[in-house]
Amino acid sequence: MILCEKGLFTLHTKNTTYQMKAGDYGVLLHTYYGPRVSGGDLSYLIRYTDRSFAPNPEEAGENRLFSLDVMPQEYSTCGMGDYRLPSLELELPNGSRSADLRYRDFRVEKCKYALEGLPAFQGPEGETLVIVLEDAAAGVDVELYYGVLEDYDIITRAVRLVNRGENPVKVRRAASLCLDFRRGNLDLITFDGKHVLERCPNRAPLVPGIRSAGSVRGTSSHQHNPFVILCDHDAGEDHGLCYGAALLYSGNFEAAVERAQFDDTRLVMGIHPCHFCWPLAPGESFTAPEAALCCSKDGFTTLSHRFHRAIRERLIRDPWAGRPRPVLINNWEATEFSFDAERLMQIAESAAPMGIGLFVMDDGWFGARDTDEAGLGDWTVNERKLPGGLEALVPRIKALGMDFGIWIEPEMVNEDSRLYRDHPDWAFQIPGRPKVRGRQQLVLDFSRKDVRDSVYGALKRTLSSAEISYVKWDMNRSLATVWSAALPPERQGEVYHRYVLGVYDMLEQMRRDFPGILIEGCSGGGGRFDAGMLYYTPQIWCSDNTDAIDRLHIQYGTSFCYPVSTMGAHVSAVPNAQTGRSVSIETRGVVAMNGTFGYEMDLSWATGEEQEIIRRQTAFFTEHRGLIHQGDYYRLSDPFQNGPYTAWEQVSPDKREALVSVVYGTAHGAPPFLDLKLKGLDPALRYQVNGEGSYPGDMLMEAGWPLPMAWDDYQSFQYYLSAI
Repeated sequence: MILCEKGLFTLHTKNTTYQMKAGDYGVLLHTYYGPRVSGGDLSYLIRYTDRSFAPNPEEAGENRLFSLDVMPQEYSTCGMGDYRLPSLELELPNGSRSADLRYRDFRVEKCKYALEGLPAFQGPEGETLVIVLEDAAAGVDVELYYGVLEDYDIITRAVRLVNRGENPVKVRRAASLCLDFRRGNLDLITFDGKHVLERCPNRAPLVPGIRSAGSVRGTSSHQHNPFVILCDHDAGEDHGLCYGAALLYSGNFEAAVERAQFDDTRLVMGIHPCHFCWPLAPGESFTAPEAALCCSKDGFTTLSHRFHRAIRERLIRDPWAGRPRPVLINNWEATEFSFDAERLMQIAESAAPMGIGLFVMDDGWFGARDTDEAGLGDWTVNERKLPGGLEALVPRIKALGMDFGIWIEPEMVNEDSRLYRDHPDWAFQIPGRPKVRGRQQLVLDFSRKDVRDSVYGALKRTLSSAEISYVKWDMNRSLATVWSAALPPERQGEVYHRYVLGVYDMLEQMRRDFPGILIEGCSGGGGRFDAGMLYYTPQIWCSDNTDAIDRLHIQYGTSFCYPVSTMGAHVSAVPNAQTGRSVSIETRGVVAMNGTFGYEMDLSWATGEEQEIIRRQTAFFTEHRGLIHQGDYYRLSDPFQNGPYTAWEQVSPDKREALVSVVYGTAHGAPPFLDLKLKGLDPALRYQVNGEGSYPGDMLMEAGWPLPMAWDDYQSFQYYLSAI
């Protein structure tokens, strides 16, 4: 998988090749990344010519053909003649801000690397290449880590900076990924949006200049996702060259792409340099987060399949990597803060006979939490609402045959709380400036271990008090007025990153102490839906928007990188709280099944007919959730194109089963006859559709399946295919 010879480094996965070379004057050049090739030195593709205003390094002497400004580089720098996007920026004691890297050494490790305190795809299979570059003037080593997951067609990258010198330096920028292309005729796809409408694909051809997506909100954010695609102009689901890049990080990030003057392209991805400054004393090191790369010459579907499989099998850790997820009922939309033990039991008793296996108690169970203006930070049970605490409530839920789950928001605090009154300095506040509140709450300084230990200690006592199977970890505002009372002025640039490390640290503690608990991540829904969080939480609440029609768009965009098994999705009441739209419970169920599946409503109000539908839905999902969550996912239409329907398909790895789901848009008079071409089937097999008929796989894929006419808005249909 990793070949090293005379400064030439070639990484092979099953279907792709990645190559770099320590070239003239020790500059590490990027020579190729794309579909797998047999081998050889691809540096012959790099052309040299004298370019005006392209300076030459001192080592080049009179050689005016070599300039960093035009060379495809593996890890770019600034201030030394390359004017394109930099990956690394150092501030030296003399005040200069530049970096200049030269190749020094390499090593190969016979397993995939891990990163202390940071998420990473896992081994033991795979190999690691470490290339050591040095900035001799700064005394800094830059170790480039490459992980090769051969069977998954994934190449991972991470960076470690080590101060080997005698003087301190400041790291102003340290990207995780730099990728140079010798062409500019590419499209960039970013996944953008806002609260309650996240991860909508935005595709546009690159033009000269820089285009970027990122976050300075302290989280990966609702607005932009740390996953991007670069692709051919004509690339689609089933054809065309495309490259995906995902950053395994849950804080401030930047993904920037520059189409430069000579029609070359550079992608740089990593921690956002805004608000970031990391001092390195002699002997100290800094590790940047991991980024994952994937390439497909066969379009977006193959790219997605490779990311999905790698995330399910090599990022999400046991015990929930492949375990069936329970169908749940959450009380929030039914009660909000107004509940007591008997009201919760009423909801649970109505849900249990319908096949729902997990009851989740949402916000409002702790402290003086009757509104969102008080109680956050006081993680003790409100016994006025829950007499006898969880020790009394949970056995009653368990007696119904249901497991019990709980909602928490550990990173936040209300000023009206015992925690804040005792420790006001534990919240982010800048001295001399007014507070900035969000949802009437402040953010706790999770960069501090003493703060984390106190909060986690209280939560641990609560989680240990009863048999709890599930935790929803929420986070309901962006960071602002970020300043830590525990750090001196010259180290405040560390706080945003240390905050993310603190969140990861507490999640790791919870996983270690409660290995059987299923943790679902959340940040106002999809505000922290990223590959970094999936290392700690195997599923994430996809969006606070539970409207089925909006969810078609949200879940479609999410699927380009993230598997269905990671998308928290529920059936909620109508009219929907976000849109006011009413959609049938059948369609709401079909859409929610394209995720983890559950209900967010008071089922005691369901009619007899609705109760029977819910029973059928939970039984159907329970029977087929292995196919839904572990099967290969196919996007059969694009909801953003405003076609007559949105359709998707899951196909089992052995191609003997498939589930096709179709949701129509608004109905119109005299509708046309529509045929849906399926994907991923075995052309040599014959399939029954919903238990009937015998249809060759190639016929269903090439000729299609006839869809019924829609006689009402937002009708839905599902087809289960089984090989015979």
